[in-house]
Amino acid sequence: MGAEDNTLHHAPPQVAPPSAASIDAFLEAARYDDIDDVTSIASAGVPLDSKDLEGRTALHMASANGHLDIVDYLIRNGADVNACNTEKNTPLHWACLNGHIEVVKRLILAGASISNLNSYERTPMDEAVSRGKMDVMDAINEAAAQLELTGAQVS
Repeated sequence: MGAEDNTLHHAPPQVAPPSAASIDAFLEAARYDDIDDVTSIASAGVPLDSKDLEGRTALHMASANGHLDIVDYLIRNGADVNACNTEKNTPLHWACLNGHIEVVKRLILAGASISNLNSYERTPMDEAVSRGKMDVMDAINEAAAQLELTGAQVS
């Protein structure tokens, strides 16, 4: 006779989704360039692509405000560079709109689409032009050319 298996089989513990307050804290940390809070909140289990009620992610907030160290952290850890908010703006739309050249380059080199249309049927390049940010246009072209030299697809 074989020994009976008396071990109990338990379902894995359910992990509660992050609270709206923790998502808001995460986005605020990204918005105000607090890399320590960004890393600790992410380590506590808030997913990098968490969205607030307006569909904004931490990458949207860091990109809009030119916080390159947070943008780098989020990209390096797998944040979606093409995440859309409720108006279909991506982090690249916001970086272009606000003239954050180095962020624009990082996002494009990480795979951000330069052709996504927002709710107003504007691309990130359209947003740059609307604010007279020709240096952003130069950065977009430079990053796109750099990608093409490596054989990557530019979208």
